[in-house]
Amino acid sequence: MMGSPGARRGLEWLLGLYFLSHIPITLLMDLQVVLPRELYSVELTNLLKWYTTEFKDPLLQAPPTWFKSFLFCELVFQLPFFPMATYAFLRGGCRWIRTPAIIYSVHTMTTLIPILSTLLFEDFSKASGFKGQGPKTFRERLTLVSVYAPYLLIPLMLLLFMLRSPYYKYEEKRKKK
Repeated sequence: MMGSPGARRGLEWLLGLYFLSHIPITLLMDLQVVLPRELYSVELTNLLKWYTTEFKDPLLQAPPTWFKSFLFCELVFQLPFFPMATYAFLRGGCRWIRTPAIIYSVHTMTTLIPILSTLLFEDFSKASGFKGQGPKTFRERLTLVSVYAPYLLIPLMLLLFMLRSPYYKYEEKRKKK
């Protein structure tokens, strides 16, 4: 029941922690692809190299232009939203977050469709843009998809929560003339 206060607060806490965790992930890992290398320490660039090698992530190893455009959107639109969402959901009961949360969730889910499709169906051995890098086995593909899947599933949960929760689904009061 999304309407019960306890369930609502539990979901708000989950969403608050999701957005809080997203801030360092975005700043320290994702944006290495679009920001100048000089901004990052050797340790952070090595962490990204380890991740891309260990998980065979071709999108961060040899990012195509379309993927860089998603990361640019993450920098410009999503990153400023993360602290606001963290505050709103950890504080709880902030109805003003509804519209920005719906916009964020739809935008993020839309970007995840080509990402997950690429990871599941691209033939990386033949795709010249990826230089043969990427998952080779079905298990490697599923492992990599499991890294990206929360960024589809949690925004989907957020969207449903914002649309279906009686608490967040409020009617604006009209002024009487």
